[in-house]
Amino acid sequence: MYIDELKKIYKEIKPDISKRLKEFANIWENGSNREIFIELSFCVLTPQSKALNAWGAIQKLVETDLLFKGAPEEIAEYLNVVRFKNTKASNLVRLRDLMTNEKNDIITKDLFLSMKDSFERREWIVKNIKGMGWKEASHFLRNVGLGGQLAILDRHILRNMERLDIIDEIPKTITPKKYVEMEEKLREYTKKIKIPMDHMDLLLWYKEAGEIFK
Repeated sequence: MYIDELKKIYKEIKPDISKRLKEFANIWENGSNREIFIELSFCVLTPQSKALNAWGAIQKLVETDLLFKGAPEEIAEYLNVVRFKNTKASNLVRLRDLMTNEKNDIITKDLFLSMKDSFERREWIVKNIKGMGWKEASHFLRNVGLGGQLAILDRHILRNMERLDIIDEIPKTITPKKYVEMEEKLREYTKKIKIPMDHMDLLLWYKEAGEIFK
């Protein structure tokens, strides 16, 4: 059975998953407003693009300081590795403006600290940050150690959920209501098989991609 195969893989890589999740948690616990902003910016670039490419682009933008000071056209020059580079460059500038106070300080971490939990944080992100939907918001929160009960429902996860009979089929469109319904199904399934929700996400990603990334 497929679940037996997954459990075998999980037993082998569980220490690596735990280590990665501790690294995520450390970003929130010890990271600065600037570091949280970098993680948020990364997730703005991920839609319809490879995560590795998006992270490479963000690193270059940080090195050149364009992420914090660049105009959209300057930022776009570093986004050839992701799709819709001009739109995403504009979205990064909008995000920077949203996360900067009147003293020109980045306030990302402070802002999210004021919210009661990650469900509230996710809703705020989806409503206020252009270019980020439920998947991207969940991805960001997981990457900073705040998404333990959230699901990142990308094509890898959905394909595995269908194979595990958690869902009957992969929907053509995912409304917010549908996202929450599928997330709850995955949450209940992880309780049943005794694999934590955030571990399951990285396990399924590893099964598809062969690595534990972001």
